[in-house]
Amino acid sequence: MANLSESMAWLARSDGSVVIGRGPFEAVAEMPASATAFYVRDFALLDQHPWKIPAALEVISSGEFAAQHAAEPPPQCQWQALDAAPFAAVFHEVMAAIHAGRFEKTVPVVTETGCCEHAPGAAISAAMARQTAPLYSFGWSQGHTGFAGATPELLVSLVGLQLETMALAGTARRDERDVFSVDEKEIREHEYVAQSLVAKLTDLGHLQRRPRDILDLGSIVHFLTLLQLDLHQPQSPETLVKRLHPTPALGPLPRNAKTLAMLLEWRTRLGCPAEFGAPFGVWHDGRFDAVVAIRGIWWNGRQLILPAGCGVIEPSRLVNEWRELRLKREAVKAGVRITST
Repeated sequence: MANLSESMAWLARSDGSVVIGRGPFEAVAEMPASATAFYVRDFALLDQHPWKIPAALEVISSGEFAAQHAAEPPPQCQWQALDAAPFAAVFHEVMAAIHAGRFEKTVPVVTETGCCEHAPGAAISAAMARQTAPLYSFGWSQGHTGFAGATPELLVSLVGLQLETMALAGTARRDERDVFSVDEKEIREHEYVAQSLVAKLTDLGHLQRRPRDILDLGSIVHFLTLLQLDLHQPQSPETLVKRLHPTPALGPLPRNAKTLAMLLEWRTRLGCPAEFGAPFGVWHDGRFDAVVAIRGIWWNGRQLILPAGCGVIEPSRLVNEWRELRLKREAVKAGVRITST
């Protein structure tokens, strides 16, 4: 066991509530039977004590949570110019691996960095707290370091024998929605994710796949397929997370030790935070909810990291993926209302 001090965690859930924990946290290896615990993981699932039990707990509505942080001013930040060359090199390696038959799809990540005039953690957390459905606000802070985001992607929601998840892949600007709805490359990328999830879940119970839809997030849109599963028998949250994570929305297809190792190496080279795209969840009152930790900002003191990933498949083109990465980062900046100095 380990203790964490000066810490805070929260997660907005699909039922409209927000579970908030304050430290010090006790980090344990197994999910507690009755106590509330946050599930804070790295993408590679290497942390042996992922369950964080808070010293204090609060559960409020997402509206109340947003109202509590309405007055916090936005942070001011100077962003560094982003060099496309490192991503271009990784992109070409990915395409070579796809053409060699090692992948059908994988998801490299680009990170933009910046520096704020003052420690931005409180302002970023407050801005993410103000984000509401269909986004899931989440955050984790320890002193002057942490991350917070508002993700559109639910990894799993589990209550008894009822499981919900989603396939979320394919991205475009909102004003391109009409052409996006018939874009073969974007549909193909989405179907990789949806069909993979169906294959991973079918043996666990009765699965219902909803028709593909478009999720409108204001400046950008995504393809969305909701999945509901009636489990044959109880499953632990840890078992389900390991079965689902990473989905092809953030991970490789096929997913095996070699393809995961390649993706992790690319993420490291491009400066991706360990928790980006990882499961972030909470176990509370017999319910487990976990989201995919994307659309967030990481901070350490005054330094910022803003990561974004793009799904690369055979028809992908470098200029289009670079444009999608910028679109996703700009959506996060707009949500936080970060101003440039």
